[in-house]
Amino acid sequence: MKALLDQFLDYVMLERGLSKNTHAAYAMDLEAFLAYLQQRSFSTLNDVKREDILQFLLAEKKRGLGANSLSRRLVAIKVFFRYLQQENLLRANVTESMDSPRLWKVLPDTLTYKEVDRLLAAPLDNKRHGRRDKAMLETLYGTGLRVSELAGLTLDDLHFDGGYLRCLGKGRKERVVPMGETSRAHLQRYLDEVRPALGTGPENRTVFLTARGTPLSRKTIWWMIKKYAKQAGIMKKVKPHTLRHSFASHLLANGAPLRIIQEMLGHADITTTQIYTHVDASRLRAVHHQFHPRA
Repeated sequence: MKALLDQFLDYVMLERGLSKNTHAAYAMDLEAFLAYLQQRSFSTLNDVKREDILQFLLAEKKRGLGANSLSRRLVAIKVFFRYLQQENLLRANVTESMDSPRLWKVLPDTLTYKEVDRLLAAPLDNKRHGRRDKAMLETLYGTGLRVSELAGLTLDDLHFDGGYLRCLGKGRKERVVPMGETSRAHLQRYLDEVRPALGTGPENRTVFLTARGTPLSRKTIWWMIKKYAKQAGIMKKVKPHTLRHSFASHLLANGAPLRIIQEMLGHADITTTQIYTHVDASRLRAVHHQFHPRA
């Protein structure tokens, strides 16, 4: 791979006539990329997939690189791969469908494992609202639900025996999401010990309720997450979607297929696949159990 990089750098300097600064930037970006691949035992660029490039950029983002630097990294990789394909040195160019605006949607702010642990430990377990809030946080991180989906969750959506829940996402599209043992245990405890004391009638099927027995609003959940993030000493700007992004990023970092993650999140990236592939609930549960740190 180093020989291919040297060949490419000669090409951009001698044939394309790029400036010394651009040449140096390409060299720095691509050397970082190749070092990442070598650390993961890649021996040929033909084995590199789109997901591997995404994981490299995620790792660089976690190291503190900003959007402009990440964009430059991606441009360098795209130019490098395009050159190799043109020279018949690469079977397929997996970067063709990758562009920065879409990529930044895949690279949102996320929490580290330790930050997640601190956030989920913030609600007091010996307080009624603490047990409810812990169940909400565990459910958000354990399933990747949107805050609107969490607020709209009903008792009929929960399937503890099957280890999954059903929710209505954008466009009223229903999907099945696995529940890990940790989130399931906290949710069951809330339903058994807290929810019956909130004075709700049998006609109210909403899962998460206020002290008055009314459904929690998205705004209240947003405020609650910010409060616990502050208590946990997390300096990042934490929003409800931060847990959803962390759910996806942690699955991806642990080797879960991107398409399976898209299924769990309820959205499809058309640059990866234009035909949304149905994955049955048992397969989703197996992948979730294998890859999610709290499964």
